[in-house]
Amino acid sequence: MNDIEHYDIVVFGGGKAGKTLAMDQAAAGKRVAMVEAGMIGGACINIACIPTKALIRSAQIVETARRAEEMGLVRAGPAKAVMGRVAARTAEVVAGMVEINRHAFEASGLELVLGWGRFTEPRVIEVATEAGPRRVTGERIYLDLGTRAAIPPIPGLREAAPLTHVEALTLDVLPARLLVVGGGYIGMELSQAFRRLGSEVVVIEGGRQLAAREDADVAAAIQDQFAEDGIELALEARIAEVAGRSGEEASVRLADGQAFTGSHLLAAAGRQPMTGGIGLELAGVELDARGFIRVDERLQTSALGIWAMGEAAGSPMFTHIALDDYRVAKSGIAGGTRTTSGRMVPYCVFIEPEFARVGLSEAEARQAGIAYRLATLPMDAVPRARTLGERTGFMKALVAADGDRIVGFAMLGAQAGEVMAVVQMAMLGGLPFTALRDGILAHPTLAEGLNMLFAKVGPAGEPLARRPVSAVARMSAE
Repeated sequence: MNDIEHYDIVVFGGGKAGKTLAMDQAAAGKRVAMVEAGMIGGACINIACIPTKALIRSAQIVETARRAEEMGLVRAGPAKAVMGRVAARTAEVVAGMVEINRHAFEASGLELVLGWGRFTEPRVIEVATEAGPRRVTGERIYLDLGTRAAIPPIPGLREAAPLTHVEALTLDVLPARLLVVGGGYIGMELSQAFRRLGSEVVVIEGGRQLAAREDADVAAAIQDQFAEDGIELALEARIAEVAGRSGEEASVRLADGQAFTGSHLLAAAGRQPMTGGIGLELAGVELDARGFIRVDERLQTSALGIWAMGEAAGSPMFTHIALDDYRVAKSGIAGGTRTTSGRMVPYCVFIEPEFARVGLSEAEARQAGIAYRLATLPMDAVPRARTLGERTGFMKALVAADGDRIVGFAMLGAQAGEVMAVVQMAMLGGLPFTALRDGILAHPTLAEGLNMLFAKVGPAGEPLARRPVSAVARMSAE
């Protein structure tokens, strides 16, 4: 039996939270080991955020080329994606990020233990490395195990060998007709990207709308855009069975008898934690009914001296939230008081037009019993959107009915994520909405639209005045 190697800190999993904590603590002089199955830099860099956005960028360029004549340019021929080159560029972007991370690991002084790990004793992780098994333990152990794409228990789906986002990002052949199971954020991003690269696309979604978490006006505008792109939508679709094989021919039959056939099938129907088969029960780490690690507001698990971070710990599934989990963990090491309670969670969906939100949606505010005043502004009213030729979409803001506090902000429009960050800073700073209404914002910028948006907020105590959902959706398509 190999001797147990003792460290101050062992990080099990090298995602955003784990790798950042490991590098930080190693650079601070602690003896740190990070156990990682093989993805240097974590899922975000290798198989998620970074390659997805690289692929989307290629699709955006194709779409821009198709619009050349609209911008006064003469096109020599039709814009066409060469998937081998698209895949190669995506891989190149990933490789560059991996190297940056590898060098950062080395510079920090952490011990990178590559191989599949599992608990074999309450505080001992055995790692199957290329050189043979290693056994490590630490005074403090941090789990950053991540999630993987879920394959729903639909008859025939697993046997059809569907693509997940991982395989879709490495395709060097353009699907002739792509069937996408799931209309959430990942499904929407990849659906539109492949449509713009040249595939026919069908999105099959069980709910009443795409983007189930968002307000109906947002979903309606996105659905209008997808229809304009030529993406076929099947909403409130209950799948009865799947047949065939992705990459050859696959078919999806709905309970109402409707059927769709395609060359490729993509499963984008949620994620599941990677917590099984690694001995967490031996470590005394409790899981919830869905397999996520139970943690408190300081990320402490049920096992003394073991903490968990990131998606497998139930944190919102965004890399920037994983980074904040690192801050919570670091605070705990230093004896601080930072927790996960009350966090503001901004996020973006990289479709076109881009979508971004921070704070509450209207539905969330109503559910929480929070009265609010609503302001909306079509992107067509923003001068910069007109100069860019990106006039589709709208901004909306929720302001407390009895005060000047910004409750939420959503935007569907060009560079929505960058504009959202301006509102988020105001919210973090506790600024009243009037700061964005009256602040001098450079002209012509997209953020300048915030002056106009917040000028539409009515007096405090005024009953909620809201355009009908259909009106906002119609505005966004004009």
